[in-house]
Amino acid sequence: MQELDDILAGALAGLQSAGRKRTLNPVERLENGRIRRRGRELIDFSSNDYLGLSRHPALIERSRQWAAEYGTGAGASRLVTGHLAAYEAVEAKIARAKGSEAAMVLVSGWQTNASVLPALLDRTLWGAEPVVFADRLIHASLHAGLTLAGGRAQRYRHDDLGHLEDLLEKSADRPGPKVIVSETVFSMDGDVIDAAALAALARKWNALLYLDEAHATGVMGPTGFGLTPGLGIDLAMGTFSKGMGSFGAYVGCSAVLRDYLVNRASGLIYATALPPPVLGAIDAALDLVPTMGETRARLARNAARLRAGFAAAGLDTGPSASQIVPVILGDEHRTLRVATRLEENGVLGIAIRPPTVPPGTSRIRFALSAVHSDADIDRLIALVPQAVEETI
Repeated sequence: MQELDDILAGALAGLQSAGRKRTLNPVERLENGRIRRRGRELIDFSSNDYLGLSRHPALIERSRQWAAEYGTGAGASRLVTGHLAAYEAVEAKIARAKGSEAAMVLVSGWQTNASVLPALLDRTLWGAEPVVFADRLIHASLHAGLTLAGGRAQRYRHDDLGHLEDLLEKSADRPGPKVIVSETVFSMDGDVIDAAALAALARKWNALLYLDEAHATGVMGPTGFGLTPGLGIDLAMGTFSKGMGSFGAYVGCSAVLRDYLVNRASGLIYATALPPPVLGAIDAALDLVPTMGETRARLARNAARLRAGFAAAGLDTGPSASQIVPVILGDEHRTLRVATRLEENGVLGIAIRPPTVPPGTSRIRFALSAVHSDADIDRLIALVPQAVEETI
């Protein structure tokens, strides 16, 4: 349909003019935090492979073993014939790691948030419209889940528990359950919430708490399983595609809630189960991550050193307190120029622009990995201020 192509071409031209057009670029992932893109080998400071587990021999070997034993595909959804016996053991490991009564594996983080939230917020379940309070900077998948749930969430100022409590107090007499939705580590700013304080606030107001631990799983907490273990969170979700080096997602919750989600979460009911090799890699990561305390500590030290180096150069890293360290530049076009200059000098730092981040906050989002060397961090500290200065 030619008319459609003309309309779409116009929309794409508008994105290009605004500095917001995106393109797919083939890459080849290499060892030691490197990547090959457009024929150039670059230090990859944009991957979420925070512990470098995606190339760890233990994950690769167990993936091979499970492929040999179970095949390369699950063959069906988990409610049909895709629920391999191995799922039971993997989910038991997750529940122990999260300190929850039960756990459930789903296909992806996006799918989890977009299907679990609508199931949980179904007004026919509660007999009244749930009253939802969402941090204003939550991930797009959480927004998608809230949109699919219907109703309208009240957005509280980012990580402002005082504002959240004001909203909870004003809604105290409204019928329906109170539900708080947040992340524990925010993916674009790299800041870390006070999960214990948020959990205490939820208990005070008898609110259900849903926390997304995608960027905390593998990296945060004494054993690497995030910030929620021990806090009695109603539902904590996370992914295996970042710090855990594989793919897929999970929820940790009560046994009753898990049983309910098996019956109502569309992302489990209608999706083919994860392939056995992926499930094997998950299983290996669950065994490995608790042993990696020093690796996590080194990752945190490198992130602190990077923030200090950028601060000394007058760069704005926002509220970062994790392995995610943004350099906030503001303008889309300038941010793209900085990313290009970095690539010309052997570093991959992807430009993040609206609508992923609010207008006027375009940034280079640096994501550190445990496989980055001290020399890699030093190079980044030296190179980024120079690239920023050259693109003023």
